[in-house]
Amino acid sequence: AGGAAMFFVGVIAVVILGSILGTNLLGKKPAPATKPEVPLGVGSTRVNPVDGSVMVYVPAGEFLMGSDDARDREKPQHTVYLDAFWMDMHPVSNARYRLCVEAGVCHEPKGTEYYNNSTYDDHPVVYVTWYQADAYCQWAGGRLPSEAEWEKAARGTDGRKYPWGNQDPTCDLANFSGCKLNGTSPVGSYPLGASPYGALDMAGNVREWVADCWDYDYYKTSPAVNPLGPSTGIYRVRRGGAYYNSAWWIRTSYRSLGSPSYGDNTLGFRCASSPVP
Repeated sequence: AGGAAMFFVGVIAVVILGSILGTNLLGKKPAPATKPEVPLGVGSTRVNPVDGSVMVYVPAGEFLMGSDDARDREKPQHTVYLDAFWMDMHPVSNARYRLCVEAGVCHEPKGTEYYNNSTYDDHPVVYVTWYQADAYCQWAGGRLPSEAEWEKAARGTDGRKYPWGNQDPTCDLANFSGCKLNGTSPVGSYPLGASPYGALDMAGNVREWVADCWDYDYYKTSPAVNPLGPSTGIYRVRRGGAYYNSAWWIRTSYRSLGSPSYGDNTLGFRCASSPVP
């Protein structure tokens, strides 16, 4: 009996010593505990380590692009499949853009009355050309979104008229002409106007550059899978409306064009990235 007791005490000692040394009874270290991976889906976010921006996840799948109840440039409404991607939750702010300038990669905006005023640090950067927007997104480790990616991030899969649904805009949902602010608002000021994926300011505040070249009739021949716009073109596409636009121009399907060397106080951008980690 005494021998059995001594054996039991010895086993206990080995177990205690093993726990102190991080080994099991065989002298081997146990495999480290791993956290179960949470699958990406609607509501997932990540932080860009380069500029600190929060990005929302847009899953792969089909959505309705364009509108049959609008100008010809938005017709026909058609089904598009996109691979998954990340999209900036907000337009790039003056403070974020300044990081790229200080890194020696980006040039200051064409107009600096807002950029150089700390009061506007959290407002969207404006007076940026398409080239400046493209350079920033590449510096941040991403790219300008395609026109299709921008629209899906703004409206989801059900063809809704605005990011929040089909309800007409109010000043609780967006910064547009009906609110008479006569200027930009800080990014993220309208959480009630979020898109189905959590993207903000996709209606009103500032128009946004996207990657695509412009073609008025592109939707008539656009590929059904991951469309990237025409291969060439003089102009680039702008999406969304600005603070001075009425409800018609801040619809999710509205599209306009601009010279890539142009910038004004109503025009900004946001970035996308892929592939998804």
